[in-house]
Amino acid sequence: MTGGTTPPPNTGRAPTKTRILLADDHTLVRRGVRLILDGEPDLQVVAEAGDGAEAIQLLQGTATDPPVEADLAILDVAMPRMTGLQAARELSRLRPGLRILILTMHDNEQYLFEALKAGAAGYVLKSLADRDLVQACRAAMHGEPFLYPGAVTMLIRSYLDQARQGQPPDTPLTPREEEILKLVAEGHSSKQIADTLFISAKTVERHRANILAKLGMKDRLELTRYAIRAGLIEP
Repeated sequence: MTGGTTPPPNTGRAPTKTRILLADDHTLVRRGVRLILDGEPDLQVVAEAGDGAEAIQLLQGTATDPPVEADLAILDVAMPRMTGLQAARELSRLRPGLRILILTMHDNEQYLFEALKAGAAGYVLKSLADRDLVQACRAAMHGEPFLYPGAVTMLIRSYLDQARQGQPPDTPLTPREEEILKLVAEGHSSKQIADTLFISAKTVERHRANILAKLGMKDRLELTRYAIRAGLIEP
């Protein structure tokens, strides 16, 4: 009998991997992020989406059968049809157990706060993804928040400002009205919006009229400018 340590028995079971849905409208970005994540032994991208609406369809099974099974969704902020923030709100409602990270090029206070309100567990800058993204994924799966240092500074500054001045007013629009506003600003017709959101064109028109009334605006141009200021679309 030789000396040495007896190796542990081989159970034949692979380590559990976090299944990730990645949504970004730029194919090259998705490819780069996927390389980062799939290079880790505990992370695996199981599906990709080009916008927030497709991400929801994949998880709900309306774009693929059976539905994609994912533990974590990584969503870009600025995407066509439905932003990452809008998708995060919807996924938090539809899939409460799903962890969500926002991946963005925008070091932006408004986006950060909206991401946290939407239920995201973390906010990661694309410029720091090779450093922060893997750590953020693991933190999210352990139920811990992840914010880069600059985001923490923004949160503290905002808290202090609110303590002095009170809470800023929320947007006057409902989440559904924001969805429709974004699609209107992107140039979609009422029928196209109805098909995307699975509602009637008449309902779209009613929402559009309510949006114009709430914002005190009169046409698509003014709505588009508002959508840019609100971060719903890129200029």
